[in-house]
Amino acid sequence: MPVIAIDGPSGAGKSSVSKGIALRGGWGYLDTGALYRGSTWLALQAGVSAPEEVANLVVKSNLNFNLSASDPKLIANYPLEQESKTDISEIIREELITNAVSAFSAMPEVRRELLLLQRNFIEKSNAQFGGAVVEGRDIGTTVWPDAELKIYLTADVEARATRRQAQLSELSDVSASSVADSLAKRDAIDSMRAASPLRQSEDQIVLDATYLNLEETIQALWNLIEERKING
Repeated sequence: MPVIAIDGPSGAGKSSVSKGIALRGGWGYLDTGALYRGSTWLALQAGVSAPEEVANLVVKSNLNFNLSASDPKLIANYPLEQESKTDISEIIREELITNAVSAFSAMPEVRRELLLLQRNFIEKSNAQFGGAVVEGRDIGTTVWPDAELKIYLTADVEARATRRQAQLSELSDVSASSVADSLAKRDAIDSMRAASPLRQSEDQIVLDATYLNLEETIQALWNLIEERKING
């Protein structure tokens, strides 16, 4: 039951590549960034900012990721008093959440709760799909350090800004320069936070997708999977 860990900075293409690999291998898919975005959305909705309050809210909301590479969804029991199941998959991608997620992601109390949740989802994916492709910023270093394959997917900030701008253009009018500035700030925050910072470990394989399109990147990663006979 292989676990493929794909870490890297914002805008490198982790989500698209991870879903492509999961579909190709028939494995489950986990977007850990969605969990942090979901936690941020919950905190903003509830109007709480103290780390322990946010962590407690995460536990009570029963965040659930469905592990489907073809149609990934994040569900939260919110409002809590109604015990409702709310699909927050789309709303967590809004600019308000993007601008706030780094601050909440840096809270050790929140990371502690989500670490347990992420590991549970990986075990669930292994049981249900016979493997998992997991994307984030600390998967290979903290969440699942024994992953069969650890990838650090990156690209230069200009390439990442161009790709992110294309995604955001459907939602708002944003310039490439402003997206590049936002990504650079996010890189700095994620790399310098005290709890599980974004970093490249010695046993991660660097895959630079600056000059690769999506299909080329997926194929390059799949070649590594085949070389190591991870796909059976």
